[in-house]
Amino acid sequence: MTIAKKLHGRAFYESIGSPKRILAPMVDQSELPWRILARRSGADMCFTPMFHSRLFSESKDYRDKVFSTKDIPEEKPLIVQFCGNEVETMLQAAKLAEPYCVAVDLNLGCPQGIARKGKYGSFMQDNWELIEAIISKLHAELSVPVTAKIRIFPDPSRTLEYAKMILRAGASILTVHGRTREQRGINTGIADWDQIKMLREKLPADTVLFANGNILHSSDIERCLEYTGVDGVMSAEGSLYNPKVFLSPSRPYTELYPRVDKMCEEYFDIVREHGLTKDYSSLSAMKGHLFKILHSFLSKHTDLRQVLGVKCTPTDFESFVQLVQEVRERIETSLANKEYVDDTESFEKTLDERGYPVVPFWRAQPYIRPLPNRKLKEENEEDVATKKIKLSKKEEEGEVLQS
Repeated sequence: MTIAKKLHGRAFYESIGSPKRILAPMVDQSELPWRILARRSGADMCFTPMFHSRLFSESKDYRDKVFSTKDIPEEKPLIVQFCGNEVETMLQAAKLAEPYCVAVDLNLGCPQGIARKGKYGSFMQDNWELIEAIISKLHAELSVPVTAKIRIFPDPSRTLEYAKMILRAGASILTVHGRTREQRGINTGIADWDQIKMLREKLPADTVLFANGNILHSSDIERCLEYTGVDGVMSAEGSLYNPKVFLSPSRPYTELYPRVDKMCEEYFDIVREHGLTKDYSSLSAMKGHLFKILHSFLSKHTDLRQVLGVKCTPTDFESFVQLVQEVRERIETSLANKEYVDDTESFEKTLDERGYPVVPFWRAQPYIRPLPNRKLKEENEEDVATKKIKLSKKEEEGEVLQS
């Protein structure tokens, strides 16, 4: 059945409020309470985690575990993302999701080994015929629009032709992660805003484009919008370390970089408010969320890293609550004893080498990945850096799988 009257492209984008600050789809880490937290922290729209289309279409148990059908106005508009490489399977999964979202997104960006093995995500980007078939089928058969999220090619001209093909097939919104398929893990490097800017300049003016990559602070969203000319900016990893990244950079320093304990408590309040203290998808993501919010704090209080890694379990919500209570007590005791000086005015005015405000370790802040092929002057410095990278990957329960 062809849906002739559904909105498409810019008309669709404007109908959902022209969102500019968007929570990205991730693997397991953009679940319901995190989406609500993002919306309360300034995000205009959220994507679900990446769902496996075959499992979603075939298994009610899988759907019940990973996807909430609760009618929560606060998390709307919502886009549901799927990965997969079979046209009919993608359609079946999307049909099950369409009553609960404003659009369905095709994941063409996941660069992880699991995507390589399953031949989906960014490992489909050389099979344009299949991509076109999936998008055109969804566009023709769904009652909601279809969108797509891609990575760039090293050759800008190939990226442009790739984008044109996806839009011709029927995508209403194109999200461009400014990294290649090979840029992941410790080789993540810097996203290429120039390629995204090129797409904005060479694609039709009514094309709706979102950018993804290099968002560490709230001011980066404004810079990206201005530099690239895109309609919206998406944040994945940056929002995990500091959910307040979506706030306007004009907001007070204390709001932009909240204390880590207060950030965790706000997250817990949402879990309680929506009756999710025993919910599978919420609790299974909780440890990963806390490792990231508390990343800077745990680098100083390493004993609590061990507690979070071993004693906090997805079956016991209160174990996470107790950990954060200990974090709060340590921060407040140190502030009272003047071991820490929370001089926010001074921090706000003092800039680091990248031109960003200095953020003390007890406040939520971005994680700066080491650049690939970094040249170190001293051999022992290289050994230390390698150990830190390995430790970071272990403590965070594996890499963040950005879709």
